[in-house]
Amino acid sequence: MGVQMSIDETAIVATEGQTVVEAAAEHGVYIPTLCSMPHQDSVGTCRVCSVKINGHVMAACTVRVRPGMVVEVDSPELADMRRAVLELLFVEGNHNCPSCEKSGRCQLQAVAYESGMTVARFPYRYPVREVDHTSSTIWLERDRCILCQRCVELICDDATGQRVFSISRRGPQARIEIDTALADAMSEEAVERAGDICPVGSILPKGVGHDTPIGDRRFEVESVRKWSMTS
Repeated sequence: MGVQMSIDETAIVATEGQTVVEAAAEHGVYIPTLCSMPHQDSVGTCRVCSVKINGHVMAACTVRVRPGMVVEVDSPELADMRRAVLELLFVEGNHNCPSCEKSGRCQLQAVAYESGMTVARFPYRYPVREVDHTSSTIWLERDRCILCQRCVELICDDATGQRVFSISRRGPQARIEIDTALADAMSEEAVERAGDICPVGSILPKGVGHDTPIGDRRFEVESVRKWSMTS
């Protein structure tokens, strides 16, 4: 039986068990996301999907639909709030899009375009972060990491169940870590999957760089809105 609710004052019938992001996408309403993945439980780390649910601001990727739920997405206040979150992600890292291998395939870049972000209202921090290139298969570029935890949640050694990626430290010092031995044992397919899961250019397969010609990159051939709703 469907779940009756509303999004931006439009009544819809959602599928029981769906998140608000999934229900919205199914009915043609775009809610940006960075940390969530289709068909996976979300931890709501990025807050780019912030909406109002029954009058309270919540992460739409973590909330399951309920009967009578009232969701507000398309308001100037919420759009500005989501844009501010994106701006903070940019200023807290070092994102030089023109030189980044992931440019044109970067979800952070694409969502920023979709939100209308042109420049951050906050001062840039220009943090100094250590690059980890000890693995023979993966280049870990911490400058671009937004701590979304996609890699921590999804990439692990299938044989042992051990996680290849983890997060160490706390607060501003938090950073992604890689288990070099496990990474070196990953198949070529698993390494490619790790790079694809990362929404930015933080996890890069070694030996593969700028391999997709300009004009054929993901967000040059697909709109952000279409990709976000169908992935």
